[in-house]
Amino acid sequence: MSHPIVNKKNTSPIEKILKNLRLSLLGIITILIIFVGNTRAQDLINNPFAGKVLYQTHCLRCHGLLGDGKGPDAATLTVPPGDFHTSKSSAKNAYELRSIIIWGLVFSPMHGWGHRLTPEEIRSLISYIRELAPYQPRI
Repeated sequence: MSHPIVNKKNTSPIEKILKNLRLSLLGIITILIIFVGNTRAQDLINNPFAGKVLYQTHCLRCHGLLGDGKGPDAATLTVPPGDFHTSKSSAKNAYELRSIIIWGLVFSPMHGWGHRLTPEEIRSLISYIRELAPYQPRI
């Protein structure tokens, strides 16, 4: 009588399926390690493409396509939306922009988005705003 491990002719269909499943899972894990292993932390935190989608969804109507404060709803607002290209706005650092996005601005139509956007979405949105109007610190 031969040992079951040595005698491969007695392999049941279930054992064959399990072996193939293990090999498939190993292949998937290997692919994930290769592709996810190349992702940097910065890519996950600042995603200007995701920021652009968020901007078009939540900001464009007031701030405009170019971030110049000339969106389709801008004319109806009592306080004009911010133009990201002004020296005052482009001098705001990421922390200042983050605070404005989270809490809004008092006595203006800019309401807070902290309860609607995740911290990652806010970082991506800031990244996109800085693509529209690069940060220019005060000297």
